[in-house]
Amino acid sequence: MLVYGKNVAREILNSSVKINKIYLQDTFKNEELLKLINKRKLNIIYRTMSEMDKMTKGLHQGIIIDIEDYKYYTLEDIKQNKESNFIVILDHIEDPRNFGAIIRTCECAGVDYIIIPNKRTVEITPIVMKTSSGALANTKIVQVSNIRNTIEVLKKENYWIVGTDANGTDYEKINYKGKIVLVIGSEGTGLKQIIKSSCDEIASLPLKGKVNSLNASVAAGIMIYEILKTR
Repeated sequence: MLVYGKNVAREILNSSVKINKIYLQDTFKNEELLKLINKRKLNIIYRTMSEMDKMTKGLHQGIIIDIEDYKYYTLEDIKQNKESNFIVILDHIEDPRNFGAIIRTCECAGVDYIIIPNKRTVEITPIVMKTSSGALANTKIVQVSNIRNTIEVLKKENYWIVGTDANGTDYEKINYKGKIVLVIGSEGTGLKQIIKSSCDEIASLPLKGKVNSLNASVAAGIMIYEILKTR
């Protein structure tokens, strides 16, 4: 997978992600990144700006890195991790930029795992990596075949399941202590009813304007930091 941009490159170079190739624009002069490249003893392939532009549709800022495809974690990894106590489930998020923004927030907040379904949802792409500012390199993403069944498994692992919806309990009045799973619905339809009915609590954010919903990544950010604040 080709990823690009200085922030993404910084996170990748400081991580253990396997790098296959690294491409630099022939006028690239970022000393910090060059030092990191030399530290990892990577061979540089220089390209002109027009050649770099043809390699990716995004703003590459003079650096493109070819890395191995993301290796997803499993539900079994969560069950074996006895220190895990904060998980975010994304119920069919479709926008890669929303996904990337949520990953970035989760990494900053110390969320242990993000769970996504393996069908009808956005997957790990260069846009997701770019939007996450490279946070994906330090984030554990789990793919599952069925979210409802996953919730039932996590309940048996003593997680309290908190969904988000317009019709629920004021988010500031919920007890978030203990092992928490936060479930965020899709951009268009929110949480599916079958998922909502599996949650222990439904948290609602106050909406004072005429728009009846928040962007999924914004709602996730508010909820994640509310949970951190009250723990």
